[in-house]
Amino acid sequence: MQTQQNRTIGILGGMGPLATVDLFRRIVEMADSPNDQGHPRVLIDSNTNISDRTAAILNGGADPLPEMVRAALLLERGGADVLIMGCNTAHYFYPEICRFVHVPFLNMLEETAKAALDKGFGSVGLLATDGTIRSGVYAREFERHGIELLTPGPEGQKALMEMIYSGVKAGKTSWPTGAVAQVLSDLAGRGACAAVLGCTELPLAFENYRIESPLPLLDPTAILAKSALMAVGSKIRAEFL
Repeated sequence: MQTQQNRTIGILGGMGPLATVDLFRRIVEMADSPNDQGHPRVLIDSNTNISDRTAAILNGGADPLPEMVRAALLLERGGADVLIMGCNTAHYFYPEICRFVHVPFLNMLEETAKAALDKGFGSVGLLATDGTIRSGVYAREFERHGIELLTPGPEGQKALMEMIYSGVKAGKTSWPTGAVAQVLSDLAGRGACAAVLGCTELPLAFENYRIESPLPLLDPTAILAKSALMAVGSKIRAEFL
């Protein structure tokens, strides 16, 4: 029989590979353990056969759902007690994946909305891919929690997409950040109390490209990592509580 200490987190990854590494890194960094054995077991399927989610949602691209379900079932069969998925846009397909699995599957968007509510943010700006924004997945979740969600204008959104796809996903170690800084300033001017880094590549972009924000940042990757540790009963380091 498994103990609470060694219960297993399953990461449905590959969307993208660096973002998957970042999610796993957060779990390791947040766990409060003096040794290897105090960390939860983590299974990762970095399934890069999963087709682009934004292209599927907006342009009729290849359906990513079959590979996502295949990965979820592989993790479940491998012994995962709870599943997580770091890709924000992929949560468009979350309800369908849930139909096939029998273990708890944490919803990163719901966890982020609850974190915003806990911090008292009544209005937040969303930085995300076109697919995430136009699918409405964040808007519905935040509306359900009574939080206003603001999105960038067309030019700002274009700048974000370029940084995500041509910057982080392309492995660029530097990127001009002026346009994204202007997006944040504009959202603050419209009344946003915080900004959600609603694409898994964005925490990496803000760290690697040293983007400064006039708004507090809600990092769904960090929020999900913390929620996953709590779900398997792992202790969390005091600085992350």
